[in-house]
Amino acid sequence: MTSTVITGIGELITNDAELGELTDAALVCEGDRVTWVGPAARAPAADSAVDVAGRAVLPGWVDSHTHLVFAGDRTAEFAARMSGEPYSAGGIAVTVEATRAASDDELAATLRRHAAEAAAQGTTCLETKTGYGLTVEDELRAARLAAAEVDEVTFLGAHLVPPGQDADEYVRLVSGEMLDAVAGHVRWCDVFCERGAFDAEQSKRVLAAARDRGLGLRVHGNQLGPGPGVQLAVELGAASADHCTHLDQSDVDALAGSETVATLLPACDLSTRQPLPPARELLDAGAAVALASNCNPGSSYTTSMAFCVTTAVLQMRMTVREAVRAATWGGARALRRESGDGAVGVLRPGARADVHVLDAPSATWLAYRPGVPLTHAVWRAGRRLR
Repeated sequence: MTSTVITGIGELITNDAELGELTDAALVCEGDRVTWVGPAARAPAADSAVDVAGRAVLPGWVDSHTHLVFAGDRTAEFAARMSGEPYSAGGIAVTVEATRAASDDELAATLRRHAAEAAAQGTTCLETKTGYGLTVEDELRAARLAAAEVDEVTFLGAHLVPPGQDADEYVRLVSGEMLDAVAGHVRWCDVFCERGAFDAEQSKRVLAAARDRGLGLRVHGNQLGPGPGVQLAVELGAASADHCTHLDQSDVDALAGSETVATLLPACDLSTRQPLPPARELLDAGAAVALASNCNPGSSYTTSMAFCVTTAVLQMRMTVREAVRAATWGGARALRRESGDGAVGVLRPGARADVHVLDAPSATWLAYRPGVPLTHAVWRAGRRLR
């Protein structure tokens, strides 16, 4: 294995409790792992060296919520929302129709294009979901294609009841034959527990069936209004409750008293003209918070984690350090990948060598210079991508 020392780091955010944040620092990658972190003056020799000339370095973004197996375009729907039309879950059906009609090659090409776009902006660990097939065959196809391209795959057969189908019959299909078909290709199961999609009882049936098959749990909840999604996620020990836009105090307290991560999706809230989630209240209560892009063609068509961080700082009252941590360590925690050998979202010996170099002296510039592309270099699992 070859080694590389990245030196001349002006500011190094490690997300490691012992290492903390360093200045005038260096780190060494060997193979796909970080092997050393510390002061630049004490850096060990390596096969190659990269001097980043005082730039800031942080772990690669961990985007723990995307929907990248899709076809079609929903520009007209977005334009209508910007003209005052309300957002509803029903638009998903438009993407379902286009996705079913697309070939495997077309879907794979779209997935790869968006994954590459994300990586070029510093995303080094990526989750994506099924959910635009909604038949056994099409959900299996989506799971198989996703498993070949991204780090984490989530089954989201319970995204929407297909038009013309009975909801309870569809729930039986999702929690039986469909789940059995995809289980070998996914690690997680998610459900859209929301008005216009699945109620609490239907959601619980799907999640319980997934848990019985050894899958981890995630929940889309409390996006369009108050609802049972967050409480259900906590009750079932889900790794994350995603959206969390409309929370009352009992929801905040439940998240703060649990191991469930509140994954906030601010680009989606802006794109659907929803309120932004109560990040400050969640953090002050002690909840674990992640930021993710929710990249999808209908309600959040962006792969920019930097945009999410900027929004969190400028409009959600998060500090820069809180937002960066939520977009790195928080996403890793939501995927249960923040600890152990090969951890992501952290830079310490033994972690996966996912490194994001900013063309800036400090991560503060992510909010200080909003909208300016700041990614200078990216390593994923020790391989330089740009």
